[in-house]
Amino acid sequence: MLKKLVIAFVLMGLIAAGVLAWSYQQVQASLQQPVINKSETFVTVTPGTSFRGLLNQLVKQEIFPPSRWSRWTVRLEPELAYIKTGTYLVPNKGTFRDVLALIASGKEHQFAITLLEGDRFADWLSLLSEAPAVVHETAGMSEVEIAKAIGADVSKLEGYLLPETYHYTAGTSDLELLKRAYQQMTNLLSEAWEGRDEGIPLKNPYEALIMASIIEKETAVDNERTVVSSVFMNRLNKGMRLQTDPTVIYGMGDKFDGNIRKRDLRTPTPYNTYTIFGLPPTPIAMPSKASVLAAVKPENSSYYYFVADGKGGHKFSKTLNEHNRAVRAYLRTLKKK
Repeated sequence: MLKKLVIAFVLMGLIAAGVLAWSYQQVQASLQQPVINKSETFVTVTPGTSFRGLLNQLVKQEIFPPSRWSRWTVRLEPELAYIKTGTYLVPNKGTFRDVLALIASGKEHQFAITLLEGDRFADWLSLLSEAPAVVHETAGMSEVEIAKAIGADVSKLEGYLLPETYHYTAGTSDLELLKRAYQQMTNLLSEAWEGRDEGIPLKNPYEALIMASIIEKETAVDNERTVVSSVFMNRLNKGMRLQTDPTVIYGMGDKFDGNIRKRDLRTPTPYNTYTIFGLPPTPIAMPSKASVLAAVKPENSSYYYFVADGKGGHKFSKTLNEHNRAVRAYLRTLKKK
């Protein structure tokens, strides 16, 4: 009798061991199961989501098919149960384990937005309003209110924000991104002003920012920026008007239809540097780092004029006669096109 009981216990033990081994294999197979989503898919884990809730979510989003074994995976790899809230980009390749490891790592997807140099503040607001996963706190706010919210003691933010590609996680507000851009421009401008050429005819960092915005709008050629800067510095030193078209366009606002006419050059506005001496009252665009540096460290030149050369750059001249010849050459180039 005792022998039979021993045999029975041994058999039960073997059966149990077999079941455990088989179950272990099923759970391992579940962890190795490939994802079924055909394209990259965002998974947002909200606060309070349980591991079981996450599994249901992955099934609902058609990343994995239903499996009775998936909930046991944490018995084999308990670290996978410590899921973290956030938004994750699940690739259309990999395994169940890979997805759980990603969510347990807390490495949220980094979205990116490029705020372009030469754009206006209004352009940036429009771009931010369409940015994915951004909380739009600026909706309904005035520019003064936005400036205050990001810590800028100014009434106009034009020029005060550094163009750059900014990375962010889901749920970041547009105010947070603008604050980062403001802080980066503030730091850049401070450093640039400290290292400025002492002879430049600019009184303070804000005037440097205004000049940088004009340089930004006048040329996109990197090796021209310091030369363009020298032209404007030379004109300021000589008491000449800057006579730069981008300031006219900015002053026209919504009236600008893509063309500047002679009457526009003669129509006074606070920004029209054909009718005013010195700098306009504010920047006219968001200047890049290169333009800020060019504003405080212009090339040493004798140029007072420049005009487009029809090849993407500019022809610089020392005298009005030279400039007029360059203008005629540019017009001939346009006619040939």
